[in-house]
Amino acid sequence: MALQCGIVGLPNVGKSTLFNTLSRAKAQSANYPFCTIDPNVGIVSVPDYRLDKIAELVKPEKVIPTTMEFVDIAGLVKGASKGEGLGNQFLGNIRQTDAVIHILRCFENENVTHVDATVDPVRDKEVVDTELILKDLETIENRVTKIEKQAKSGEKEAKKILEILLKYKDELSQGYPAREIKIDKEDKLLVKDMHLLTEKPVLYVCNVDESSILTENEHVKNLREAVKNEKAEVISIAAGVESEIAELETEEERRMFLDDLGLKESGLNKLIHSAYKLLYLITFFTAGPKEVRAWTVRRGSTAPQAGGEIHSDFERGFIKAEVIKYEDFVEMGSENACKEAGKMSMEGKDYIVKDGDIIYFKFNV
Repeated sequence: MALQCGIVGLPNVGKSTLFNTLSRAKAQSANYPFCTIDPNVGIVSVPDYRLDKIAELVKPEKVIPTTMEFVDIAGLVKGASKGEGLGNQFLGNIRQTDAVIHILRCFENENVTHVDATVDPVRDKEVVDTELILKDLETIENRVTKIEKQAKSGEKEAKKILEILLKYKDELSQGYPAREIKIDKEDKLLVKDMHLLTEKPVLYVCNVDESSILTENEHVKNLREAVKNEKAEVISIAAGVESEIAELETEEERRMFLDDLGLKESGLNKLIHSAYKLLYLITFFTAGPKEVRAWTVRRGSTAPQAGGEIHSDFERGFIKAEVIKYEDFVEMGSENACKEAGKMSMEGKDYIVKDGDIIYFKFNV
């Protein structure tokens, strides 16, 4: 499932440093705006202790984690919606993503330039929000112009679409992002091809210094207060520290580094898991002697849809799914032991896949 999270923010907030650490890619990082002009795409493995535990029991030839895609998008500036600072290109790149990871600078460092000279994540958030809203308004106004004639002629669907567009326009004009506007799901489907930028779910990531990893600094607290009414998560990460952790060669070294900082897990893992949750994703597993593998599906997916992530034939010729809960597999120790203990269930086309399911698909084409 190729879903993308776009990493956005003002220039010099730590986007490329974080991206490089996430994907081990080589996006240029430098102390000046627009060092990343074309979007960089990184494929990132999703850490999952359950995959490791299943592999420990099965001892397969290969172990394959599921992945996510992160896109490093160059920094936005005031006026981006009107093309300032290559704004049209950058906003177009955001439009292609499924969710937004908004990086905000929450650290003081006179050696790192800020485009507005001072550090204020609430102001920075508002700058980016404004540009995205202005671009969405432009998109809607263009669509209104095209649909008005059809609506005036009495075309029923066109009239409905115009009504939806005008509601979006009214509330966006008041500064509300599209994701906060209350519109019926059926109505949203009528205009989904607009791919509104502010419709996308957002995760706010506060880039802090090492001293603020465990206790939130004032910048983080101010941002959290500013977004408290939004349906959005706020997490803190020290991109510089994460970059250092990524350079360590062994898991033992990384664990010792985290212990010294008083952390249970890296901020990177926290970010990946939060992004996964943001997209309403869950993981199921397939397990056999050749391969233990994690797969991604959207929450609410049926067994045939999950099978389709492996191969279209699994969905097209779906017969049944043999399902073992992760906890039962770990307790029993093997597929056969689960069968003998009655811990394997036979599920049909209507079965909704649960996070952590170990599934064996039966199909015929």
